[in-house]
Amino acid sequence: MIDWPGLMRAGIAGLRLRPAEFWALTPAELRVMLGVGAAVPPLSRARLEELAAAFPDGEGGHGAGRSGGA
Repeated sequence: MIDWPGLMRAGIAGLRLRPAEFWALTPAELRVMLGVGAAVPPLSRARLEELAAAFPDGEGGHGAGRSGGA
């Protein structure tokens, strides 16, 4: 079931679209304009391992474990 009143509020009040502009949009276009699905996906284990290999902790590293005195 589609929440037309909610979508109309988001499009007309939130995005400040004129009614004709709102009704001319496809559902996919409206979703993009509202930012639906634009969130960054969570970090996967495989991606974490890639980052760890590319930026290893250790001597000369610039990570949080480095002491700032010397």
